[in-house]
Amino acid sequence: MKIWDKTLNYVKSLTAQSITMAKSGHTGSSLGISAMMLALFKDHYNFDISDTDFLNRDRLVLSNGHACPVYYTLLSLFGFDLSLNDLKNMRAYQSKTPGHPEYKVTDGVEVSTGPLGQGVANAVGMAIASSIMAERFNSVGFPIINNYTYCIAGDGCLMEGVAQEACSLAGTLQLNKLILMYDSNEVTIDGNINISNRENVAKKFKAMGWNVIRCNKGNDFKACSRAIGRAKKSSLPSIIIFKTTIGIGTDKEGTSAIHGVALNEEELKSFNKKLGVFENFYVPNDVRDYCMESSRRGKLNHERWNQELAVYATSNPELYRQFVAFFDKKKVDFEKIYRSSYKFEGNSGRDMNHAILNMVADKLSQIVGGCADVAHSTKAFIENGGYYSVANRRGRNIHFGVREHAMAGICNGIALYEDFVPFCSTFLSFANYMLPSIRLACSMKLKVLYFFSHDSIMVGKDGVSHQPIEQLSQLRSLIGMTVFRPCDQNELVAGYNCALNYNGPYSIILSRQKLESVDGKYKEAMQGGYILRQAKSQADIVLFASGSEVALALKVADELSKKYDVSVVSMPSIELFERQTQSYKNKVLQKNAKLRVAIEASNDTVWYKYIGDNGLFIGVENYQSSGEGEQVYRKAGFNEKEIVRTINRKMSEKGNK
Repeated sequence: MKIWDKTLNYVKSLTAQSITMAKSGHTGSSLGISAMMLALFKDHYNFDISDTDFLNRDRLVLSNGHACPVYYTLLSLFGFDLSLNDLKNMRAYQSKTPGHPEYKVTDGVEVSTGPLGQGVANAVGMAIASSIMAERFNSVGFPIINNYTYCIAGDGCLMEGVAQEACSLAGTLQLNKLILMYDSNEVTIDGNINISNRENVAKKFKAMGWNVIRCNKGNDFKACSRAIGRAKKSSLPSIIIFKTTIGIGTDKEGTSAIHGVALNEEELKSFNKKLGVFENFYVPNDVRDYCMESSRRGKLNHERWNQELAVYATSNPELYRQFVAFFDKKKVDFEKIYRSSYKFEGNSGRDMNHAILNMVADKLSQIVGGCADVAHSTKAFIENGGYYSVANRRGRNIHFGVREHAMAGICNGIALYEDFVPFCSTFLSFANYMLPSIRLACSMKLKVLYFFSHDSIMVGKDGVSHQPIEQLSQLRSLIGMTVFRPCDQNELVAGYNCALNYNGPYSIILSRQKLESVDGKYKEAMQGGYILRQAKSQADIVLFASGSEVALALKVADELSKKYDVSVVSMPSIELFERQTQSYKNKVLQKNAKLRVAIEASNDTVWYKYIGDNGLFIGVENYQSSGEGEQVYRKAGFNEKEIVRTINRKMSEKGNK
C-alpha cells in the first residue's frame, strides 16, 4: 500500500473514531472530504506550526464547518497544537475540538464557521485583503505577499445566498489566489440534492467569471492533489468540483442516512477493518513522518520568507517603512479632530461621518471598506482612496454591489486577514440582511465598523420597509456588539475614539436628516451616557435620549422646567455605559427622581432597565405610514407638545402636580 493511501486510511479512521467517541457529529461529509483535505495539507497548504500567525501563510476556511472532525484530525497529524487526546474529547465541554470550528479556540483554525455559506464570504474577504497587501507592498523580485486562500464548501454552502453573493463579486474582481474546493456529493440532510437544487454549478460559476476544474475522483488523493495544482496556476478564482461519496467506506455511504450520525461500535469496527486499522487513536510512525514532512516544508518556507524580507528591507527601504507602518498601532489624535469638529455642526449624521471617516482614514491606512451600492446615500467612502477593482488593487473603497449579507461576511474575512479595519455601510433598516455575519463578528471579537444611516422613521416617504424600528434593539441584543448613536459631531468623534480603541465590532448609527446643535460633550460621551443638562438641585424628571432624539429631549426639558426640575441624559451607547463603575452609573441614572423618561424612535425595551417599571418610554409602537419625514415623526408622537402632555399626565398620576 502506498504511504498516501495508508495515511488517508488513518485520517478516516481517526475521524470516525472521534465522532463515535463523541456519540455525535457528521461522519458523512468528514469522510467524503478526507482525500481532498489530505491532498491540500500534504502537497499545497503553506503553514508553519511554530508560528501559526505567519503573515504570508495560506488561509484555509472550512465553510461546511460540520465537517470539522476531519479538519481536527489533519491539524493533529500535521503537528498543530492538537493532540490525539483532544480528538477523543471532540464536542466535550470547553474542549479544543468544538462541534464546529471556532476562531481562537483551536490552533490553526482561521475563522469560526458553522452557518453554511458564511465561510465562502469570509474567504473572499481574505483574498481581497491579500491582494491589497500584495499591491501595496510587493516589488519586482520580492513577492512578499503571495499566499492562497482555500475554502472548503459543500452543496449546502453553495445554496446559501451569502455564498452566491460573495462568489459573484469574487468573479467580478478576478481573485486568482482564491480556490474554492467544492465537495459535490449531491446529498443533503433530507435526501438527494436534486429535490431542491438542479442547477449546473459548473456553468453557473463559469458565467460568474470563475475558472472551473472538475475532479471526478474526489476520493482519490493523487487526483485531488493534481486538481489543486491546476487551480493554483489560474488567473481567475477557481472552483474545483470534487465528485465525492458521502460517508465513503461505511455501510451507508452515498446516502443521507450517514450525514449527521456517529457510527456505533460495531459499525466502527467493521469500517476500520476495511481500512486495515486495528488500533484506537494511534498513529504509526511512517504516517506521522509522512505528514510532518509537509510541516517541516512549511517552516522552511517561513524561514526563506524571513530572509527575503530582510533583503527586501535593504533593497526597498521606503516600501519596507510603509510595510512596517501598516502594522503599527498608530494613535489618532482625536482631540485634534474634536477641536475642529465644530465645522460639521448642524449637518446630518451621515455628512458628519463622511468628514470624520476621511480624517481618520488619512491617518490609518488599515481602513478599507465600502457600501452595498448606497455610497451616495450613506456617504461612507474615502474620497481619495480610489475604488478597489481588477485594475486597481490599491483602492480603499469596495463596490460590494447590492449584496448586504456578503458585504458583512467579506468584511469579517478582511478583518481576519491581518490588521485591517474594514467598514461597511447601508441603511439601518437593511441591517437585518447582515445579522448572521454580524453575529459571527461579535463571537470572534473582530474589529469591523458598521455605518448605518437613515437612523429612524424620519426617512418618511420610503415607507415601512425603510423605517428602522426594531433594528436598534436587534443590534444591541448581539453579545459583543457596541452600538453608538451620536446626537452631534462631538459625540460622533467620541464614538470613533472608542471604536478604534475597542476590540470588537462597532455599529455607528447615523441620521439622514440634519441634526440640531445640542453641544454634546466629547469626553463624557465616551462613557456611553452622561448628564447633558444638569438639574438645578434634585431632579424631579430625568429625560434619557439617544441620537436624533436628544435635541427633542432638550426642547421638552425647556418646557417642563417651568414646573419641574429636569435633567437630560444623552445615552449614545448603552454598551459603553454598562462598562462604567456602578457609582458613575448611579450618578447618571438619578434613581431618586420622581419620573424617568426615555425618548427614542425605536421599540427597544432595554430602556426600562434605566427608567424602571414605572418609568415612561416614548418609542415607536407601530409601523408608520409613508409621508414627509417630519410629518411621520410627529404623527408617531415625537413632538414637543405631545411628549410634554404625556409626561405631565404621568406626573399627575403619581400625585406630583
